[in-house]
Formats: sequence, structure tokens, C-alpha cells
Amino acid sequence: MAGADIHHRTEDFRALYSGVLEGLKYFMGTTNDVMVFTSSGTGAMESAISNLFSAGDKALVVCAGKFGERWTEMTRAFGLQVQVLEAPYGDAVTPERVAEALQTDPGIRGVFVQATESSTGVSHDIEAMARAVKGTDALLIVDAITGLGTSHLDIDGWGLDVVIGGSQKAAMIPPGLAFLSLSPKAWERAEPRRSGYFYFDLLKHKKGGEKGESPWTPATSLLLGLAETLRYIRELGRENLIENAQLLAKATREAAVALDLELFAKGIPAAAVTSIRAPNGVSSNDIVKQFKTRFGSIIANGQGSMKGEIFRIAHLGYFDFADLFGVIAELEIILHSLGQKVEFGQGVRRVQQVYVEAAGSQGS
Repeated sequence: MAGADIHHRTEDFRALYSGVLEGLKYFMGTTNDVMVFTSSGTGAMESAISNLFSAGDKALVVCAGKFGERWTEMTRAFGLQVQVLEAPYGDAVTPERVAEALQTDPGIRGVFVQATESSTGVSHDIEAMARAVKGTDALLIVDAITGLGTSHLDIDGWGLDVVIGGSQKAAMIPPGLAFLSLSPKAWERAEPRRSGYFYFDLLKHKKGGEKGESPWTPATSLLLGLAETLRYIRELGRENLIENAQLLAKATREAAVALDLELFAKGIPAAAVTSIRAPNGVSSNDIVKQFKTRFGSIIANGQGSMKGEIFRIAHLGYFDFADLFGVIAELEIILHSLGQKVEFGQGVRRVQQVYVEAAGSQGS
């Protein structure tokens, strides 16, 4: 990333940009077109709405947390007629509810959902939702910013029309790049020219990408970094990256249970992040603070009404078992300092057992 003085209208940059686009296809597991934006993931979310929908279009939003609420706010901001399928924090919206809504109103033009609702640590059944959308006129738009690299998403096989990612999650570089894949069905919707977008014009990004160019001044340093992490992901293997996150999540959940902690997520737990309730009488604010002040470790608090109630441990990208051994040992010490009865080593032991079981099954 230190070589960011590369000019973005040169052959060197065109080779870099084209390589990033191909690498993203591998990372996402798709042959669909992929576009990159200099923005946070929310920019790609906005591009999907502004390029593919018009004011007055009917939209179905699957909302089970703070990022589902963002879909609701954004679709309404663009004048869509929005029907919201809600689930309480910690739960997920079922595919059956999506299917029923589509059958009741065949005029729905888009279904918006999170693959992983990282505010609560819950995953949605995207494969089943895709089956519900298939055969309708609706597009399925999936915010997979924390889902990519942590969960199995068969974009082409399941028929996911738009899948959105961000650079700071399993792509393992700082925030500032967003990307999305677009299906042929979605491109048919994008072809008519609409008003209400300029910077996030998908067609401009597609045409530029075909020549190895970004339509606007890109975040060159981030693209250089992304090119390196995409090379690493290809060497590691996309499925191995996903498996690592899922094993870490499994070990974290089992360690939490061993420590008599309550998991917050119900239904399908996420592999990107594990959400855990603070013990009765303890604020998650204090747990998060002690991770930072005692050990220099960063974990996440709850968001909104969940702040002080839950804490979240991430499993994306470079995290591995060596990290998790330390994090769970730190958690045991913190809980003890907050007056909880803790048998030291109980959580760590469970993480070790999951590691040994996985290593044995892999023949190593």
C-alpha cells in the first residue's frame, strides 16, 4: 500500500485494476460482473437501489438488526414502497415469510437482505430465500459485507442478483472500498437510464472495468492492498478461508457455553462474528473496556439498544486459533475480575478441543 503514487491512467494501474476485478470474482465465487467503488459498503448498497429501482417500485426488506434497518432507511430514502419483514434482535426472518410476501404481492420488484446480520451475530438462509425469489420478477439483493469469506454463498448457482462486499472484513484491508456482483437479470434492470445517480453509475463502472479503468479517481493504496490480500486468498483457497471462520465461530460458541454464558443469536449463528450476552449484573461496556485496557484487544459492543447487553467477537480474515486461545483466556480473567465464578482454562480448553478435533479430521 506504500506504493500508492502509481497513476490511475497508466498501464501499470490498468493491470492492477483488472487483476483486482478477477481476484474479486474468485473471492466471491462468481462469473458475474464485479464493480468496485471508492466508498464504504453502504455506497455499494446505495448503488444497487439507485441503479436498479425507481421511486414507487415495491420493495421487500428483510430486517433482523441494525443493518436491516439501514436497508429500510435507504430504500425509503429513494422513494420505494417498502414492506418490512421484521424479526426481533437475535432472531432471523424465515424464508417462508419471504415466499409468502412474494406470493401475496407479485408486484414486488426487489428483496433486500443481509447474509450475516453482524449487529446480532445471526445469518439468514440465503439459499432458501433465493429459491423463493426465483421465477418472480424480483431481484434478490444481498448485503454480504460480513458474509463473504465467512459463509457459503453460491452466487451463480443460487441466482443471487446483487451481492455486496466491503474491503475491511474478510478482504482484510482498511475500510474504503466496496464491491458488488451483478447478475444478467439485474443488468436487464440497469440498462434503462434512470435519474438519481452519477458517481455510483454501474454502467460506467462496467465499461471502465472492461478497459482496466476506474471511471473516477480510485483509492489506489487500497487497491494495491486488496490485490495482495486477493493473492493470499487464492493461495489459501476461498473454501479454506470460509472454513477457518466457521471453525473459529464454532469454538467461540462452545467456549462461551462452557463458561455458562448465553449466546445471543438464535437460529443460524453467523461465522463472521459471535454475539454473547453479558452475565446478569454485568455490563458489556465493562467487558469491552477491559479487553482494551488490560490486553490491548478490540472486541465490539452491542449497537443501539443492545449496547451494554451483548459483546461480539469477530472471526474474519486473518484471525486464527492462536488469536482465539488468547481472547478466550482474556475473557475468563475479565469475567473473574467482574465477580463471575470462573474455572480458569475451561473456555480455553474447549477451544483447544475444537482445534484438535478439526486438525485430526484434516489429517494434520
